[in-house]
Amino acid sequence: MENFLEWESALLKHTFLSPIYFLKVIAPVFFPFLLASANAQEDLSAHWDGAWIVEGTLFSIAVTVENEEFRVRQVESLGFEWTSKNGRIDGNVVTVEIAYAGVAGTIQAELVDPNTAVAFAATCLPDFMVVCMLSKDRQAVFRKIVEK
Repeated sequence: MENFLEWESALLKHTFLSPIYFLKVIAPVFFPFLLASANAQEDLSAHWDGAWIVEGTLFSIAVTVENEEFRVRQVESLGFEWTSKNGRIDGNVVTVEIAYAGVAGTIQAELVDPNTAVAFAATCLPDFMVVCMLSKDRQAVFRKIVEK
C-alpha cells in the first residue's frame, strides 16, 4: 500500500469498525431495544408521595399528591426560605412554581425510577440575579427517603 489512507480503507473494509458492518450487524440488534424502551416508558407518577433529599446534601422536602395536585413542603431547607405553589403532574414530570429571595421560577423534575428524581430550573427570573445565574444548566438529583 502506497499511502496511509489506502491502508486505513483496506483495514476498515475487513473489520467490525466498518460502517457496513455497523449497519448490517450492530444496528439491527440494538435499535429495536432502544426504540422499545423509549416508547414503553413506565408511568411512575404514583411514586411522588414521600420525603426526598438532594443527593450529597441535607436539603430535603416532603411531597404529597392529592387530587392531582402536587404539594411541596420544606423539611430541611438549609436556611433558605422559599415558597411554592401547587405543582402540575404530567406522567413522570412535575412542574412547580417557586419564589426565593426576589427570584421567581419554575422547577421541573422527572422521576427516572420510583426512588430517584432529577430536577432543574426550567425558568428563573430576573435572569441577572445570582441565584438564576448559578442555577442555569444545573440539575439536582433527589433520592426518596425510604423508611425501613
